[in-house]
Amino acid sequence: MLFSVGALVAVWLLWIASYHAIANDYILPSFEGTVASLFQTLGEGAFWRAAGNTLWRTLLAFLVSLLLGVGLALLSRLFEGVRYFLAPVVSILRTLPTMAVILILLIWTTPLTAPVVVSGLVLFPAAYAAALASMDEVHESYGQLARAYGVSRARQAFKMYLPLSAPAVTGQAGAILSMGLKITVSGEVLSSTAKSLGGMMQEAKLFLEMPRLLALTLLAVLLGFALEGLCALIAKYAMRWRR
Repeated sequence: MLFSVGALVAVWLLWIASYHAIANDYILPSFEGTVASLFQTLGEGAFWRAAGNTLWRTLLAFLVSLLLGVGLALLSRLFEGVRYFLAPVVSILRTLPTMAVILILLIWTTPLTAPVVVSGLVLFPAAYAAALASMDEVHESYGQLARAYGVSRARQAFKMYLPLSAPAVTGQAGAILSMGLKITVSGEVLSSTAKSLGGMMQEAKLFLEMPRLLALTLLAVLLGFALEGLCALIAKYAMRWRR
């Protein structure tokens, strides 16, 4: 905890020193001006509507990618053929350049849809890898015992692999959701999505409102921390209930 506070203080001091060294508000605004803009932004109804829209897109992409990731990981654990079939697909999705995908999606879809799709494409490999790794960690003796007693694959899936891998998957959910927020906001910025955090950032950049742009960036970071903390809290109580 002490080192974390020290890191924040170091960043704050570096910000102040850089501001006085650059002495140009259009490149780096003052800390005081950014904080004032932050509180001003919090008082705007447009910000809360934009944040709600961005959060909704993030949650939609997260839920779809998580369900697909866990479902396909379960099939990969039960059937080797599915694992080998999905391996190159997941590798391709993991290496896709995000900005290029957004530009392509803007031709195929709309600025409202593109951030959701690109976020889902980025999150799916992470969710799939986390779920498959946690299922692979289930001791092989469980599988041997299930096969020895002729337990069906469906029963193995819902009574063995999913419950035993749930803690590891739940523990990764916060990081995946936070990454989803970052990708969604990036997609909104490039797509100039109306009534979104990314759209507000793009507007602030066009009008050279640097304090507002930094304030929106800080608010997006704080929202990401809040989502991670909420996921950690849910995971904690969910695992307590499971025990």
